[in-house]
Parts: sequence; C-alpha cells; structure tokens
Amino acid sequence: MNETQAAQLTRQVLDTCDALACHTEVPGEITRTYLCPTTRQVHEELRAWADRLGMTTRVDAVGNLRSRLESRAPGARTLYIGSHLDTVPNAGRYDGIIGVVFGYALVEALRERELPFHLEVLGFSEEEGVRYGVSFIGSRALVGTADELLTVSDRENQTVRDAIVGYGLNPDELPGAGAEDRPLGYLEIHIEQGPVLQDQGAAVGVVSAIVGQSRLTLHFTGRASHAGTTPMHLRRDALAAAARFIVGAEDLANRTPGLVATVGMIEAKPGAGNVIAGEVSCSLDIRHADDAVRAQSLQELLALAEREAAARQVACSVTPRMAEAAVPMAPSLRALLHQAAEEQGLTHPELVSGAGHDAQIMAQKMPAAMLFLRSPNALSHHPDEMAEPGDVAAGLRVGTRFLELLAAQAEQQVQA
Repeated sequence: MNETQAAQLTRQVLDTCDALACHTEVPGEITRTYLCPTTRQVHEELRAWADRLGMTTRVDAVGNLRSRLESRAPGARTLYIGSHLDTVPNAGRYDGIIGVVFGYALVEALRERELPFHLEVLGFSEEEGVRYGVSFIGSRALVGTADELLTVSDRENQTVRDAIVGYGLNPDELPGAGAEDRPLGYLEIHIEQGPVLQDQGAAVGVVSAIVGQSRLTLHFTGRASHAGTTPMHLRRDALAAAARFIVGAEDLANRTPGLVATVGMIEAKPGAGNVIAGEVSCSLDIRHADDAVRAQSLQELLALAEREAAARQVACSVTPRMAEAAVPMAPSLRALLHQAAEEQGLTHPELVSGAGHDAQIMAQKMPAAMLFLRSPNALSHHPDEMAEPGDVAAGLRVGTRFLELLAAQAEQQVQA
C-alpha cells in the first residue's frame, strides 16, 4: 500500500467513525446499546461500503453485521476481521467501531489481490454488556453459546429473545450464525484504551493475552426506616453495608498487583434523603491476568460483603453476570503481526489487554489475534477518546502486510 492510498484510507476510516457516531440513542452523546433503533443506520452505512467492495452482507440472528468476500481458491477457509458496534453510555467514537471499519478498509486495500482465503468482516451487535449486564452476545453467536443468554432480562424485563424478535430477527436461526467448522482465524484491531503504547512511544502493539474477568451484581437487603427516628444501633442500613464493601474492593485491588476491581453502578431504594436505604444493588467488575489470583480475590470480596451485611443485620445475595478466563492470543498470528510491523519499520511491543474483547470469545473456536492502536490521551469509554491519523495509517500498513503474509503462508501450505 503506497502513501497516497494509506492517506486516503486513513481519512476514510476516521470519517466513517465520525459518521457512525451520529447514530445514537441519546442526542448530544454517543450511546448505542444492543439492537437499539439506530443500529439499522450504522448497518446501512457499512453495508454501502461493502457493496462497493463487491462483498455480500447479511445480518445474522443476534444482529451481527457480516460482510463476506469470497475467495476462488479451492478449499479456502475464512479469516474473520471485526469488533463491536455497540457502545457504553456517552462513549467515544473509536472503541470497537474502529475495528469494524478497519475490516472494510483492509478489504479495500487488497481489493486488487486474489486471496487464498475468504474474508468476513464482523460488526458485532453487542460486546459492552450495558443493556443486559452480560457481554459478548454478538461474538457468542459465532462460537455457539448465545442461546444461553436468550432468557436474560434488561431493566424493562425485556429478554434478549424479546430484543431479537423486536428487531425483526428470528432467534430460532441462531445455529446459522455460527462460524464455519475450520476457520483460519480472527483478527481484531482496537484502540488500546490505556497508556502503555503512549508511554513507550509506539503507534501499535501486539496483544499477548486478555485478562480474565468476573462481573456480578450484589444485592443488600435491610429495612427502610425513618432517618430521624431510628437510632443508629437499631438500623438495618443496606447502603452502609454496600459502602463498606465498595471501599473494601478498592483497598484489595490497591494491595494486589495487577488486580483491578470496580463498582460502576449502585442503586439504593427507596431513594429518599430522609429514609434509610432498605435495598441496594451494586455491580462488581474484577479482572486479573492470572485466573487463580482473580478467583481468590473474588472470594475475599464476597466474604467481605457477607461480613459487612451481617454486622448490620442485612442480607446479601449475589447474581453472577459473567465469568471469562484469561485468554492468550494465538502465537502464530502474533508472530505475523510482529513481522508485519517490523517490515513497516514500526516499534511493536507486546502487552496484556486489561479490557475484555470479542477476541477472547472467538479464541474458543479459532486462532485469534489483536493489534492495538495507541490511545494518545489514554482515555476510553469517554467522549474524549482519541485516535491519531498517523497511528491509524500505521495500523493499516501493519494490517495489510499481515494479510499478505498470511496469504503467502496459506499458499505455501496448499503447495506443500
């Protein structure tokens, strides 16, 4: 790919991310949850690009956008490239979305070359877990486990099945959403969402592994009563128990190297300033690259919740939402990413991803790899999320060369 083509594609990637950011549930911010109405507009914009590239596009049973370029090579397998199209509330414009856009850009970059494998660009319908409290509905369909989530409900008591049907899709067609039996692999290009590449002065980095994570909801049930007439020693304050737990989670993470623990949501009822909270629900997100450390830390935190609840005559129950093991990326694909970056004269450090990604789900069924782009201000899940044109161009060069190296490797295997 020459400099002119790289510059044109870089501009197209960034312009497309800008355009997709306009399709939001909430005016004035970027918010797009699972199968919300503006998902259709996102699909229309990307489908138009796919049509220009001669790709065939469909929306599968969970709402994934899937654009496919067929190879004429006998016995060709499929390389999947993608990421997610949903967002957190009031998000930036690059998390997930840029990885989908990159897929189309890489097909554009290689449109004159006949590849020995099929290319399928995936725009996953859900990864963030905002609407249902569980993540990866989109990629789980590819590995055959999305049916386990059909009965999960959102705050309006709409199940995943309800959302699928309401969007005009058929959950009975889930088996047809699976990946092929002998896939070549999966590539995800994503902003880093952290400071490592910025600190090292690197435009791109190769992901070695994705941390394991657990997500839960804790329910503290005490007794609502008058804030003025109930003595402190007679209170059953659910919010006080939850507060002790939340600070304890922070303390444990601070003293455990590599551990992160987050309570990002809390809801107290009845929710009046002059009423002691009788019920509290809060989330817990805990992550570590070592699953044993994560498991031990989680048990400590749950024991803490029980102690703080019991001290106030408050009941505590736990609802698991998600548990994902730490996932190493495929050594063979990582090596090709390193080689591609080296040939482009780029620094290419390896780093562990502290965020979860669809790649960890796809790795259950196929070799998976991730290329990170630098986050210049180390900020993500925020409107000020950034991606620099120079880093996007570097990612395009690495991604294109990666596909060329993979094609050469596939051709050699056929000849052998």
